[in-house]
Amino acid sequence: MTDTASDVFAALAHPTRRQILQDLKDGELAAGEIAARFQATGPTISRHLGVLRQAGLVTERRDANRILYSLAGERLALSVGDFLSTVCPEQIVLRQVRKRSTGQPAETQA
Repeated sequence: MTDTASDVFAALAHPTRRQILQDLKDGELAAGEIAARFQATGPTISRHLGVLRQAGLVTERRDANRILYSLAGERLALSVGDFLSTVCPEQIVLRQVRKRSTGQPAETQA
């Protein structure tokens, strides 16, 4: 897993990967269940899952001969939230309020 926002946003760039994340919001799914929801081939969906896993947006676990995928929602929320807080004035204010409430020094605005 990598820790760069670029990997997260690259993973989010493809509509199939965004749909996979939406499908996982209600819980864990087997790779075959995910693939059955798309017209793409199994290997194509597997590559999409690999991109999501590499970006840290999904986790996988083995159950006998099945691979089960889960949404790593906190990672997604933190990555997108961190980006938004740097470009959205309202988010900048909210970040400063959060820092003050946790005792961290607030950033100064230019």
